[in-house]
Amino acid sequence: MAARVDGASVEVDGTVVGAIEGEGLLVLLGVAAGDGENGAASAARMARKLRELRLLAGERSCADAGAPLLVVSQFTLYGDTRKGRRPSWSAAARPEEAEPLVDAVVAALREAGSHVETGIFGADMRVSSVNDGPFTVLVET
Repeated sequence: MAARVDGASVEVDGTVVGAIEGEGLLVLLGVAAGDGENGAASAARMARKLRELRLLAGERSCADAGAPLLVVSQFTLYGDTRKGRRPSWSAAARPEEAEPLVDAVVAALREAGSHVETGIFGADMRVSSVNDGPFTVLVET
């Protein structure tokens, strides 16, 4: 999921570990079970899509605008609430599969020239954002 923001940050234990100012994207990156099978190719596709999607004002992309991205791992995007009152997380990738893929997406974004801030994988994070619009979309490869 990507949200167009006018600033965003993520805190762990009361300390800001990642923040972007001004126009950019807050990316809540969920990894589904099995996504790691395509590894680097999947990460490169996702990074390219996040960097080049025209989500910013004036139909610009982060690549066009030189806008930063804040990438936060978010397994809860795969929560299934169809049955009962407790979400099931069975569709989310296990940490040992998800973390390398999240790291690979971040690395591919940086390699392409994007300024990327991150949260800390697996940490209890507090994410703040000033949504611009609000404008939020699901981004899939």
